[in-house]
Amino acid sequence: MKKARKTALATLLIALAAGLAQQAGAVTLKQIQQRGYVRIAIANEIPYGYMNLSEQAKGIGPDVAKQVMKQLGVKKIKWVVTGFGSLIPGLKANRFDMVAAEMAILPPRCEKVLFSEPDSSYGEGLLVAKGNPDHLHSYETFAKSGKKVAIMAGADQLDMLQALGVPSSNIVTISSNADAISTVATGRASAYAATGLTVNQLAAKSNKVQAAKGFTDPVIHGQPARSWGGFAFAQDSKGLRDAVNTQLAQFKKTPGWKKLMKQYGFSNKDAQASFDKTTAQLCTK
Repeated sequence: MKKARKTALATLLIALAAGLAQQAGAVTLKQIQQRGYVRIAIANEIPYGYMNLSEQAKGIGPDVAKQVMKQLGVKKIKWVVTGFGSLIPGLKANRFDMVAAEMAILPPRCEKVLFSEPDSSYGEGLLVAKGNPDHLHSYETFAKSGKKVAIMAGADQLDMLQALGVPSSNIVTISSNADAISTVATGRASAYAATGLTVNQLAAKSNKVQAAKGFTDPVIHGQPARSWGGFAFAQDSKGLRDAVNTQLAQFKKTPGWKKLMKQYGFSNKDAQASFDKTTAQLCTK
């Protein structure tokens, strides 16, 4: 009898664990439609996904997500603002259903989450002090100059700098883009490495910093660095990801998508380049 009770208890615990695992993983479009809203995370990074002064989600990621969700019949979005480095852990912990931060699609991230097809493409940039006193024009400079370069926690610029041989002692990690201006202006770092769009947005906010003129994109493993951003989902949310992909492909054929790209500072080259790579290609090592 005692053995039977132990067996029953073990079976119950296994069932509960399986149920919790299922609950924490997959979310389907049908579930979202039934509850009436979708939870979407952003990282407060202009112009990719951020909250404006009126507490409205803006940026290329949120605005495209709004259109896609409208096409899917989802009328309400609950926005979640979190640090960039918390986006993937948040998906895995079921704190939100998808991410609209234009996160670069990279093989190591593909092992942890599912990505949509690319929604955007963008190159790199460098934020420096006004007048560029250290004459910085590339990421490669930090490999031998001894100058410090700042990056945002969780951003893929770390991989780029490491590939270029920049020592960890020359890399300063900050929690968000909001800290970049003060980090550079006070000399804590000589520059801030980020996408060109982000750098231009930050430079417009302060007369103490500027985008490095004559900047050249880093060449990583023989290829100029370019990123492709997309929406991210938990690994068990393939159905939701596929539904978003279908609607995203339709929206990218419209003038409305091109208008949003231009509105947020993406060039015609950026818009066209977003069609150059598939997620399958970007996830391949």
